[in-house]
Amino acid sequence: MDDVQAIRRLKRGEIGALETLVLRYQEKAIRIAFLITHDEPLAKDVVQATFLQVYRRIEQFDETCAFEPYFLRSVVNASINAVKATAKQISLDDDLSQVESVLSQASSAETEVVSRQFRAEILSALSKLHPRQRAVVIQRYYLEMSEKEMSAALDIPAGTVKWLLNEARTKLRGLLGAERRAK
Repeated sequence: MDDVQAIRRLKRGEIGALETLVLRYQEKAIRIAFLITHDEPLAKDVVQATFLQVYRRIEQFDETCAFEPYFLRSVVNASINAVKATAKQISLDDDLSQVESVLSQASSAETEVVSRQFRAEILSALSKLHPRQRAVVIQRYYLEMSEKEMSAALDIPAGTVKWLLNEARTKLRGLLGAERRAK
């Protein structure tokens, strides 16, 4: 069953159709949420809550739009809100083995090619970014969203998206460079 069929069945009240969407998108959504929150239980909660929100508001969903980008944008926004609600920056130094476990489950080619050490450096650097900066980095480079899509998803001006991306890239370059120089 494809996404459109699942959504139509959900709109008819068939809760079983939600399972199709969960099986298809849950793992990717948890990885995205984890990359923003840096807290696996929180990431799972965010994804679960986002699926529930989709179920409750399925009548409002436009079937002519692709479900995946809509859902993943919702996960990104919910992850940012969750980090703001917890009001803490999480260091990955203590939970690196947990991070490696989540990343090892990823099926993307980038994850298979990048060495563990470099992944650890990147995750460490990402953890030091502000949650909004992490979100735009993930949207741009992981979800491959355009600046216009990011602006709409985050409900901020395109100029702010460009500024956040620039600040995040500058900070990441500095952090990654400092870690390499320290070795």
